[in-house]
Amino acid sequence: MEVLRLEPMSVFEVRPARMADATAYCDLFEAVAAERRWIGAEPPIDRDALVASLQQALTDEALLRVVADAQGELAGLLGAELWHGIVSLGMCVAADWRGRGVGSALLERCLGWAVAREAHKVTLQVWPHNEPAIALYERYGFAVEGRLRRHYRRASGELWDALIMGRVLADADRAQASA
Repeated sequence: MEVLRLEPMSVFEVRPARMADATAYCDLFEAVAAERRWIGAEPPIDRDALVASLQQALTDEALLRVVADAQGELAGLLGAELWHGIVSLGMCVAADWRGRGVGSALLERCLGWAVAREAHKVTLQVWPHNEPAIALYERYGFAVEGRLRRHYRRASGELWDALIMGRVLADADRAQASA
């Protein structure tokens, strides 16, 4: 008889980022950027600018910085900005936490935040090869709205496309959030 071994349940909480997270926040962002595959940033990372954006988000109602905290280890980050009713987001998840619900939890927090601020739309950009992220966004009602061709120059000199995805927040989203 074959014994099925299940991985222990992923335990993390999504919470607002704090200044005490700054080093771990930068470390995670830098680690994902160093993969040169999932997010737009590439090394070297301007850690001072990243910390400054974190600090600004602590006092600016139009900015959101949340983390997935796995018992003191940061498993994921999400940043969002509200401008004229549109929330633009970016996120990254630590390599060993991918596929374990971190992205879903971060995205749910962002959508709730957007609804609470009466945003009418949430938008993002994603690399066309990032199929797991695209699938995640589609599960949450995002649709591809366009493609930026040869738009981003990478450190290698390559020009990469990006997909623009968006989700219009319906009145039903706002009603559900207030219930």
